[in-house]
Amino acid sequence: MIELDGPLGKSDAMNQELVSIERELSTLRKNGTVDPFCLYLYGLVLKQKGNENLARTVLVESVNSYPWNWNAWTELQSLCTTVDILNSLNLSSHWMKDFFLASTYQELRMHNESLTKYEYLLGTFGFSNYIQAQIAKAQYSLREFDQVEAIFEELLRTDPYRVEDMDMYSNVLYAKECFSALSYLAHRVFMTDKYRPESCCIIGNYYSLKGQHEKSVVYFRRALKLNKNYLSAWTLMGHEFVEMKNTPAAVDAYRRAVDIDPCDYRAWYGLGQAYEMMGMPFYALHYFKKSVFLQPNDSRLWIAMAQCYETDQLRMLDEAIKCYRRASNCNDREAIALHQLAKLHSELGRPEEAAFYYRKDLERMESEEREGPNMVEALLYLAKYYKSQKRFEEAEVYCTRLLDYTGPERETAKSLLRGMRSTQSSLPPTDDHFPP
Repeated sequence: MIELDGPLGKSDAMNQELVSIERELSTLRKNGTVDPFCLYLYGLVLKQKGNENLARTVLVESVNSYPWNWNAWTELQSLCTTVDILNSLNLSSHWMKDFFLASTYQELRMHNESLTKYEYLLGTFGFSNYIQAQIAKAQYSLREFDQVEAIFEELLRTDPYRVEDMDMYSNVLYAKECFSALSYLAHRVFMTDKYRPESCCIIGNYYSLKGQHEKSVVYFRRALKLNKNYLSAWTLMGHEFVEMKNTPAAVDAYRRAVDIDPCDYRAWYGLGQAYEMMGMPFYALHYFKKSVFLQPNDSRLWIAMAQCYETDQLRMLDEAIKCYRRASNCNDREAIALHQLAKLHSELGRPEEAAFYYRKDLERMESEEREGPNMVEALLYLAKYYKSQKRFEEAEVYCTRLLDYTGPERETAKSLLRGMRSTQSSLPPTDDHFPP
């Protein structure tokens, strides 16, 4: 296949022996003379031929008679695309079933259920590095990066030559911009085994964080030469092409990722971003919707979709507002949604709603001790809003806070106070009352 098609290409090579193998194994199964391993092989053949229902039945028979063949469980997992299918399986009670359920919950994006199962298994297998790594994977999907980092640090202490799952650790270090830790990890896996896709991916992340995107792509390509179905390498390579403004190559990489796993929300999101860069918001919206369907609790996806609705070609501001609302309910860490909600309501001539969101945004900025133009904008809007509502005391509070700034907003606040002074005698008579 590699000689015919190249290491990164798709191949339509077919196994000509499938028909005869299926016939032989089917006969053995009917006669009751088949062992669990031949059942596993039979399940593989049926899956390749597209007979998924029978493949599931046969693989369930295999794992029920010999529960310790993890490959059979893995193949069965790939055929459980919905919760209903999973619940319909007639599996015998066994601790291997718990491992299977925990892993399948992960694939079905039921991350909290997966976490619960793995924590239960940890009670029996207290020193299992595999379980620890899977717990980290679930927490990574829930974007609990601090806990993920702590687990991987402990894993590296107990298993210093570990390469499995370390690419996920590198993603966390990348997201947190931990240069030295990522450099150390890249050096460590390179010395352990540089011919592993995970190692190439980690080194690719390291060069990406340094801004050396061409070098980063070289390493993601190496990872794909070692394993052309290595999902995260396709997605991360797409991100690099986006950074390099090579949109067609990015689209191709993301499409390869969704061919391998149609449930990879990052690749759908990447496709949305790529089409947005090309000025094609309708296409972008289609892909953002797919990513949001797969990961409905990720605020970034809702924000991306909202920004798409805001583009000049669409101008669907009410739809954008709905998306920003969802983002603010999904723990919007970047603190974009509240500010945008306030601006859009203001733009649409809804002062009460705008004031409500500016207040909420202001409270959040105060609690996080953030300063900046967004705070000035919120204070200014609220001062004008309360003045227009003749709620002068509240307007004065916001105006007084604006006097602490040095830009044009300070003069605006002074003129607002003068205007209120002329209508309400209880306000102080001169500017000298206010601090410089």
